Amino acid sequence: MRAIVLAAHGGPDALRLEERPAPSPSEGEIVVENQFCGVNFIDLYQRKGLYPVALPVVLGCEGAGRVVAVGAGVSGFRVGDRAVYLSTGGGYAEQTAVAAWRAAPLPAAIGADIAAASFLKGLTAEMLLRQVYPVARGAKALVYAAAGGVGTILTQWAALLGAEVIAVVGNDEKAAAARRLGAAHAIVRTKTESISAAVRDVTGGAGVDVVYDSVGAATFADSLDSLAPRGMMVSYGNASGPVPSIAPLELGRRGSLFLTRPSLFHYATPERFAGMASALFDLMESGRIRVDPPATFRLDEAGAAQAKLESASTMGSLALKP
Repeated sequence: MRAIVLAAHGGPDALRLEERPAPSPSEGEIVVENQFCGVNFIDLYQRKGLYPVALPVVLGCEGAGRVVAVGAGVSGFRVGDRAVYLSTGGGYAEQTAVAAWRAAPLPAAIGADIAAASFLKGLTAEMLLRQVYPVARGAKALVYAAAGGVGTILTQWAALLGAEVIAVVGNDEKAAAARRLGAAHAIVRTKTESISAAVRDVTGGAGVDVVYDSVGAATFADSLDSLAPRGMMVSYGNASGPVPSIAPLELGRRGSLFLTRPSLFHYATPERFAGMASALFDLMESGRIRVDPPATFRLDEAGAAQAKLESASTMGSLALKP
């Protein structure tokens, strides 16, 4: 089978198309023939070496297609079933072996392209809004990259929960998109010298209850300054680089703030995974959360897809088609 292999850390050109043996399922696994594979920032972090992985490695943490093999002990899938999955790697390939508990039956109403490009992102949104900081009606939430892959789902879901969403985006087009998704306010980063000052302005000086920051180093200080006393800072991405260390006393000085750096793989456990996927699909099937078809690249264009994601010029999600 064809797969995208990373043999050494580097730029997008470090990704190479290679022929590899097709996987066979171990006990508790299924093999999915990928119709589409999602492209995510975690793939970029692994390519650069920010998130250590053993090399050589096939990147890719989500995909969707049809089950072509079922390992011993698996009862929830049969050959031919449509499936979408979350994995710790191996997604940039024609076929992927994945633990069956990390896969979900794909509803007929959801296309494989949309599923492959939104599953990890949608589960991330579920984790952020229902587990890391359970958002209640009336909460004020600051959402970075609100027109991006995670951000489009996060903004819609937070608004459905009754939050007052303040979106942070890169341009006017993305600001308009964020408002259509349910954001009450949109801050364009290139048009303000201080995000926190803009947040204080729209909240009457109060600040927000929670910040969902996927940008990282470039926005960390502004994010902390945007919080109301006892607010929660959720740092869940490093698009601009990893955040600096901060002393606990500094969190106290800024208003007894809370800080967390969640990983989806610590929340999407065997006990929780099915419920998380069901919550996401219920909202997508009912139309309460809308996910547009992703911008699609050929498998051998994985480097170009990652470069596009890294450019911050995208709206929505990206996917590879093997």
